[in-house]
Amino acid sequence: MSKTETAPPKAESSARQKLDTYRVYVITWNVGSRFPDNISLRQLLGLHGEASGDAAQELPDIYAIGLQEVNAQPQHQVLGLFKEDPWTHKAKHLLRDYNYVAVKTEQMQGLLLTMFVRRPHVEHLKDIEAEFTRTGFGGIWGNKGAVSVRFTLYGCGLAFVVAHLAAHDHQLDERIEDYKQILESHHYHVKRYREIYDHDYVFWFGDLNFRLEGSDSAIEVRDALADDAKHEALLQRDQLYQVRERTQKAFQVLHERLPAFPPTFKFKEGTSEYDMKRRPAWTDRIMYAVQPLNRQPGMQLAIEQCSYKSHPAYNISDHKPVSSEFTIKLYPNYRAPGVTFTPISVWKIGDENTVEYRKHAEFEEGPNDWIAIYGIEYASLADYAAYEYVNQAESPNSSDSNHERDYFDTPAPHRHHHHRNRQRLRRQQDANEELVRLDFADDVELRHGEQYVLIYFRSTGLRGVTSIAHISGPFVAEKRSGSPHRTEYHVD
Repeated sequence: MSKTETAPPKAESSARQKLDTYRVYVITWNVGSRFPDNISLRQLLGLHGEASGDAAQELPDIYAIGLQEVNAQPQHQVLGLFKEDPWTHKAKHLLRDYNYVAVKTEQMQGLLLTMFVRRPHVEHLKDIEAEFTRTGFGGIWGNKGAVSVRFTLYGCGLAFVVAHLAAHDHQLDERIEDYKQILESHHYHVKRYREIYDHDYVFWFGDLNFRLEGSDSAIEVRDALADDAKHEALLQRDQLYQVRERTQKAFQVLHERLPAFPPTFKFKEGTSEYDMKRRPAWTDRIMYAVQPLNRQPGMQLAIEQCSYKSHPAYNISDHKPVSSEFTIKLYPNYRAPGVTFTPISVWKIGDENTVEYRKHAEFEEGPNDWIAIYGIEYASLADYAAYEYVNQAESPNSSDSNHERDYFDTPAPHRHHHHRNRQRLRRQQDANEELVRLDFADDVELRHGEQYVLIYFRSTGLRGVTSIAHISGPFVAEKRSGSPHRTEYHVD
């Protein structure tokens, strides 16, 4: 990784600040309401080697998987309240072997965005927030529009926007209006990062549905694609290229390496043969932007689009998936204020257990903060085994969200535990830090002999904005012996 050093920012007073390189892998695919049965996602995700060894060192730090036309029939929507959609489920179980964690999923009808990060980065995720905009039928229907996930990682704000815009050759003006409506409607609740283009890095991708200008037939376009010399001429007629580079009516602040791959639409399902009912077009695209001086004027952020390709072997829908890998610069030793858990050696199953942590002096406790217990090999932030709210508050009202599964923003409505000590939260001032002890009830169901970790979530209550404040070291759960009692853990 390339490294540059300069004076530290205010949030990092003890270590010299530097820039390091991180990898981001973006995927877009219109799956045509199909399920991922009997297909492997390994090639699409770029997983060519073993989960350990030299190949693993070159894997992305972040995956952004954006899908369109995910099966969103009412019966599957109801099912989605209780389990992950099949696409997220399949990607999660493949990526968990490579040490990835699903940190956020946002879905609006058939539009789905899932974010994965490598486990060492999870603790550094701040201000995670999702947003959505409906553009179908004048903004009242979610069959078209955009969903996004933003977060701050190592001191930089990243926004990932996946969109599905108006279809058909003649609907160029509608696609431009969709873009404008998404920009006008997308608002976040994070200081400095209120809008999409406020972010240090922006990735905008999806089935954007831009077609080719001109009146030639589908057959003529197909035949022209067979001639490499005519490929560049076709791209010059690409509507997205024209509105971004020439008229600058949409996406003008974004960049894109022009596709060197064939058009990804429209194919006969189950084949790699174009369907002549539509003219072939580069509908599936991935764009990006960086604000080099957005964070520190003396240290320029940078992004490079290292690869941009389609995956023609996948043929379950009338679109081919597209992927792009990027390198970006972040500040690896940037640290925001948080908490620190006191180490736990053993969690006594069947007893009340007390979790102890110290709040850093500059850490601001949120009104809906909570602490969750996870198996040590958790593959998703939705996979907590138990939780407790820090402030004995009931679960806040659900935010104005398009998706019932805003997992980990706030857990399910808080159940009423029967604590032997009614004062389950105790605070003690210690120098310039606060020492906090929080009781977990005796009905927490953990597995004997297995390892777990604690994660502290700071939740502002505003549209589910959530930060990871700390992850504890591992501890073992063991069945209790003898009479029930509360086990307390103190600093040595």
